[in-house]
Amino acid sequence: MDTLLLINWLAFLGVTAYGIFLFVQVVRTRIAYIKMGKKAEFDQDMKQRVRDILTFVFGQKKLLKDKKSGAIHVMMFYGFLLVQFGAIDFIWKGLAPDSHLPLGIFYPGFTFFQEIVTLTILVAVVWAFYRRYIEKLVRLKRGFKAGLVLIFIATLMLSVLMGNGAAIVWHGHGLTWTEPVASMFATAFGWMGPTASAALFYVMWWIHLFALLSFLVYVPQSKHAHLLAGPANVFLTKDKKHGKLKKIDFDIDEMEESDEEPTFGVGKVEDLDQLQLLDLYACVECGRCTDVCPASGSGKMLSPMDIIVKLRDHLTEKGAAVTGKSAWVPSYAFAGTQGNQIAADPNGSLAEQVMEKDLIGDVVTEEELWACTTCRNCEDQCPVMNQHVDTIIDLRRYLVMTEGKMDPEAQRAMMNIERQGNPWGLSKKDRENWREQDETLRIPTVKEMKKEGEEFEYLFWVSSMGSYDNRSQKIAMAFARLMNKAGVKFAILGNKERNSGDTARRLGNEFLFQELAEKNIKEFEKNEVKKIVTIDPHAYNIFKNEYPDFGFEGEVYHHTELLAQLIEEGRLQPEQAINEKITFHDSCYLGRYNDVYNPPRKILESIPGVQYVEIERNKENGMCCGAGGGMMWSEETTGNRINVARTEQALEVTPNTISSACPYCLTMLTDGTKAKEVEDDVTTQDVAEVLERSIFGEPAKVDQPAYVAPLASTSC
Repeated sequence: MDTLLLINWLAFLGVTAYGIFLFVQVVRTRIAYIKMGKKAEFDQDMKQRVRDILTFVFGQKKLLKDKKSGAIHVMMFYGFLLVQFGAIDFIWKGLAPDSHLPLGIFYPGFTFFQEIVTLTILVAVVWAFYRRYIEKLVRLKRGFKAGLVLIFIATLMLSVLMGNGAAIVWHGHGLTWTEPVASMFATAFGWMGPTASAALFYVMWWIHLFALLSFLVYVPQSKHAHLLAGPANVFLTKDKKHGKLKKIDFDIDEMEESDEEPTFGVGKVEDLDQLQLLDLYACVECGRCTDVCPASGSGKMLSPMDIIVKLRDHLTEKGAAVTGKSAWVPSYAFAGTQGNQIAADPNGSLAEQVMEKDLIGDVVTEEELWACTTCRNCEDQCPVMNQHVDTIIDLRRYLVMTEGKMDPEAQRAMMNIERQGNPWGLSKKDRENWREQDETLRIPTVKEMKKEGEEFEYLFWVSSMGSYDNRSQKIAMAFARLMNKAGVKFAILGNKERNSGDTARRLGNEFLFQELAEKNIKEFEKNEVKKIVTIDPHAYNIFKNEYPDFGFEGEVYHHTELLAQLIEEGRLQPEQAINEKITFHDSCYLGRYNDVYNPPRKILESIPGVQYVEIERNKENGMCCGAGGGMMWSEETTGNRINVARTEQALEVTPNTISSACPYCLTMLTDGTKAKEVEDDVTTQDVAEVLERSIFGEPAKVDQPAYVAPLASTSC
């Protein structure tokens, strides 16, 4: 037995060392691939990064957005961490028979706890199998690879339980309550003698060891690389909260001196920065991003998960070609894979084919990129905090600024913004004419205030929508009337106001955005602007989070934030009852980008008579209206209309009024009610307009019974 034990020890050391060697090899390979990307900035806000680890890795906050899948993952995550102590004990028993971890009087409690954990993991495995293969959740992939991890985990758990049962028989230990399941197996193996039960123990022991080491090697070269890359991604990713885009440094002198044609944006996978490449290996392939994507849900050719996966697979192949490191290990076992063939012959035809692939066209299609509304619902749902949108925008930048490709309608909007400062191409000299609709209102320009020797507290950024769009002008008028009522000193830039640049930046025209930003900031500085308030969440976001990169310093408010504050201070008092059932649609750029959820709701709830109801998908889970990312200026040509799908969701709560806090959203929802032919029954209004009615006693525009959604209606 001593000889056999020595052989077992030597085999154990050899197999374990080899498994660890392969694990280190594949991890180093993936790191080498990631290092092909551009260096990324890393700030030193370590406290926030540690909080993120505690919240999103150990707290599983995002995973628990889907309560069933979240519960399964919590059981597996914590179970797998805890069960490793049991695995160490099990391996100990094979190396030193009839011995165990030296836990003294605590050992019986330890074994009982380990069996509970093991059973919990097995329950989670069965539940996960049911969700994927029986319930067949649409967002989850099926097939052998998708289920392989379940096989690994089930094998690990069952081998421990059966091995411990065989050990009880082998060593003649009595059945015990501290190992109830192992004791059940011991009862089943009771007919065996010591030799047979010892052989069975070691069969289970080696099955467990091989499964453990195979799983260790499998993890970093599969979608389960998220076990390593996910926590790293959560810790390293910068500026997760506001979807802030990276600034491109347009060095004109350097471009003129270079012999190469200048390129902007991401045209090759290595043009992505290293944190973006880490995103690719952190992806869990859980499909949560695609499940909530408004483009995917309405039949567009976009799946955020598929984009990440396609980029990851391309990076792996290109990484093999550039570094010569085998993509899959052990390399001899996967010699037939394309990645390993490329690594074995980096100058061969396969490598050449990979190097010649167009990232946009051969890997990711233009149609996918232009379908994105930049709503960031995908990012909100991603359990490993991948940032899909900035990668998509970087790819758009390459299309627009390097290849000169853009949807003709969006291109027309860009040209109009460049020439006249608004997407319609209307005269910039007419930008302040909207205030003529009610000459009793005081809506002074900055220039007029200076002439009168007065100062203003807030610059009211009206935006292109508020200045030119007939429907949005009513929002601007309502907000101005409320500010007058509250005694707020404000001014507008009038004809000096330009486009904020959000549309240009999200569509990929970074050069135009920076030109607009620089001119706007100069105008702010010239007029000593300290506070800005706007009805446009897109302008609000870009002023607050992205203009500081270009030197802007000032406070930025959304009009609902200011109105909620004025109500709280008693400067506005909603007194007239509005006896309506009202729901609220969250703007992506106000909500997910800036966490402004409560002010609009506080305003509506402060109005007498209002019966406030929530849409099922609300706040951070709310669905996009379809106008973001410059899509306001492009026609949807595939699938269903996003705004109609969102309107259907709002109609399910049978409102009299669908309210919003964004002129883009209001336009899309108004079109949605028309498409559903309910515009006579359900009105669409900005929160400011609803408040205006309560304060000034204006009659409601709609006085009809609430719309009841027909049973046949569908929602996204």
